[in-house]
Amino acid sequence: MAKNSRIKADLAVIGAGPGGYVAAIRAAKLKKKVVLIEKENNLGGICLNYGCIPSKAMIYASDFLNRIKNAKNMGVSAEKITMDFSKMQQWKDGIITNLNNGIETLCKGNKIEIVKGTASFESSESLKIISEDNISYIDFEKAIIATGSIPIELPAIKFDRDRIVSSTEILYLKEIPGNLIVIGGGYIGIELGTVYAKLGSKVSVIEMEDQLLPGFDKSVVNVVHKRLEKLGVNIHLNSKAERFDNGRIFINSKGSGEISLEADKVLVAIGRAPNTANLGLENTEAKLDKNGFIKVNENLMTDDQNIYAIGDVSIGPMLAHKASYQGKFVAEIIAGHKERYEDSVVPSVIFTDPEIAIVGLSEEEAKNNSIKTKIGKFPFSISSRAMTKSETEGFVKIIANEEDDMIIGAEIVGADASDLISEVSLAIKMKAKLEDLALTIHPHPTLSESLMEAAEATMGKAIHILNPKS
Repeated sequence: MAKNSRIKADLAVIGAGPGGYVAAIRAAKLKKKVVLIEKENNLGGICLNYGCIPSKAMIYASDFLNRIKNAKNMGVSAEKITMDFSKMQQWKDGIITNLNNGIETLCKGNKIEIVKGTASFESSESLKIISEDNISYIDFEKAIIATGSIPIELPAIKFDRDRIVSSTEILYLKEIPGNLIVIGGGYIGIELGTVYAKLGSKVSVIEMEDQLLPGFDKSVVNVVHKRLEKLGVNIHLNSKAERFDNGRIFINSKGSGEISLEADKVLVAIGRAPNTANLGLENTEAKLDKNGFIKVNENLMTDDQNIYAIGDVSIGPMLAHKASYQGKFVAEIIAGHKERYEDSVVPSVIFTDPEIAIVGLSEEEAKNNSIKTKIGKFPFSISSRAMTKSETEGFVKIIANEEDDMIIGAEIVGADASDLISEVSLAIKMKAKLEDLALTIHPHPTLSESLMEAAEATMGKAIHILNPKS
């Protein structure tokens, strides 16, 4: 945009992440004049540039290296395996560039005007855009806030972006650290800690709670915990990182008192907060809740009827696929093609080793909702396909309503859990029953058979495991 220029749009979207750019494209396809505002140089948001994509590329590369090193039981023996970390980073960055270019091509192809700069509301109908020494303005009919989230900082151990880093900087290191301390045993810390453990770092994880991945079923977490220990990761539970001093992290542990660990790099991964500061919301009717999230109604509309909020700044889990789903629906609502936002089943995946994937209600959640459940498990240790892949850790667990056999949830820990969970997501969305899943013919030998087997186990009709006695 030219300096001090003012343009008009049917829809202004703030943030070009998986929520924002998807909303913009859907709205443009519905004949709306759309402006997409992004303060970073590249489109795609945190997920593409500093999160989901680079981390998964590094997870795959480090796991590939680890598999080669440990394939002797298959008869594969390779000498002097090395990792060119710089080359790996170039490969990862190439993937990001390709995806950046793809999103920009899609936006331009759908006649979306892309504006680079930082946006803030002047009113319920206008935005000010600041870009370097340029200030411009956008008048809009509707706006969508999709500004994502930012890493939470520890007051006593602040980011310096060099020695003490967030999940952003850890993905762009120049060399593999000798000693990596991970503060926070949630999914971000465990995923990235596993990467560097497989690349050769001595990794220690510090978690305040009594288990890794707090909130997840312990039987699921235990599988990942044991795997981390096999990788040589030191895990400090019931422990709090107090300070960083002279190259060491000092920990207050319930069991061991104060201990200190040498740290070449410290990854602080204690969670993320909604990125809602400096948006100028005070110039609109939109309001924040006590945790900094934007208040929305059932259609993701804020208290200002012209402004919507989706993704990490809004309701629901901080997941890219949730943001994209919301973005499409809000675009449809704004264009008059939908009357309301339809909430849906949102699967969650953690790309640990092995992977964890969950969807729907857990046993505990069902109990809290006064739902009596039937549970069935099928372990990968007796899956023929898991054996041929040498990945026999973990299990599939199906949760059904005892009253009508309706599938209401699933927990998977094991190889390819991220791909397997979608079948259960569809089953829950379609209100399928155990019999529907059990009578669906699955190809053999595959890991997907485990879903069928778990459904049969839930019904008391298991073939390849002994049914529990009544």
